[in-house]
Amino acid sequence: MAGSPAQLLLLSMGLCCTGAQGQRDAVVVTFLNRSIIQPQKGQRLELNCMRNNDSWKVSWIRLDKDGNIHFILSSYETNTTTFNGAERTSPHFEASWRVSTSTLVVKSFRAEDEGIYFCVNHITPVLHFSSGQPAFLPAVASRASPTTLTAYNQSSQVTKKDISQHRPGPGASHENMLHFCSDIVMWTNLACACLLLFTAITITITHCQNQTFPC
Repeated sequence: MAGSPAQLLLLSMGLCCTGAQGQRDAVVVTFLNRSIIQPQKGQRLELNCMRNNDSWKVSWIRLDKDGNIHFILSSYETNTTTFNGAERTSPHFEASWRVSTSTLVVKSFRAEDEGIYFCVNHITPVLHFSSGQPAFLPAVASRASPTTLTAYNQSSQVTKKDISQHRPGPGASHENMLHFCSDIVMWTNLACACLLLFTAITITITHCQNQTFPC
């Protein structure tokens, strides 16, 4: 049953009044299993309402993310329970009444059950509102799908292979330097040989021109 702004104001007033009435009337809602921080999807969740011994009725309500109030059930000291819609049974909720506690059981927690849970102790003529117990599923971390990861790994392997094929090996630079030096020596020797040959030809021509008979 979704609530109106007037119901939210009523809930706020109830919470304020609870604090003003002192520790004797304080009502607290907690997880029955104190090790639970956030319920898991499909988990059986039990919430305890530490009720006042003078209360004859405890109602459970939930405040959802949108600020709407949802009535869940009312549990009586006669150990009877009335669920939403005046139903006597519920496929999703259970309730139990003990000496100083009222327990709400969510049989299989779902996303639709997320919110802040309150219990209301009915002590004529006053309503005592409990502190709120948040119950939200853990946030789902963003994960890449296995297919995406496989494609990424294959792409990375291909890229690394291509780089390794085009990148010179550890001794490649040294080998290239040796080839470069060898080429310089070869071309230097060839230039020197050409220069010597040119010089020899020049000397021969000059010598022949200075003689009486041509060579």
